[in-house]
Amino acid sequence: MSRLPRSLVLWLALSGAALAAGGDHADPAKEAALRAIAARDAPKEVSAQDFVAKEPAKTGYCANIADAAADARFAWQKEQLAAMEKQVEERIRLLEEKRAEYEVWLKRRNEFLAKADESVVAVYAKMRPDAAALQITNMPDEAAAALLTKLNARTASAILSEMEAARAANLARAMTESGRKDASAPASAQKKNQRS
Repeated sequence: MSRLPRSLVLWLALSGAALAAGGDHADPAKEAALRAIAARDAPKEVSAQDFVAKEPAKTGYCANIADAAADARFAWQKEQLAAMEKQVEERIRLLEEKRAEYEVWLKRRNEFLAKADESVVAVYAKMRPDAAALQITNMPDEAAAALLTKLNARTASAILSEMEAARAANLARAMTESGRKDASAPASAQKKNQRS
């Protein structure tokens, strides 16, 4: 046995001297052999296979309860998923209630606006053209144009004739543009549907 380490030491010494004599050009085969010897002689880390080989009784216990542990984990996960599903269903129910509440509110608002629009149009239709012109002049262009559009043509023309020419022209332009938008909206929707 004492001869083996001496031969290894002698071989290492000779290879070291050969490497030193060779200069910068080292032999890759020798380097690989040295690394392999160093790896072989290095202390090994303990792995799970080493434990299993040394302690078969303990590994048998782990193997025996593995199925029960997996079943318990799956049952726990199933319970967690059921609880989450109940939470999601509760939130969906609350959202549906809110959506229904908002739909009722929106319906009441639209009905009120329609009634208000009808009553406002009726008020302006019964006013004298000069008084209606003064009030409509102070309204925003879109609101004034929408109101004039809902009036009958005779009343709207009488009100426009009582306004300043520039303001009446702006409102007439807004009325015609809103008419074009309303007429082109269904046509553009049909074109989009045809493209799809």
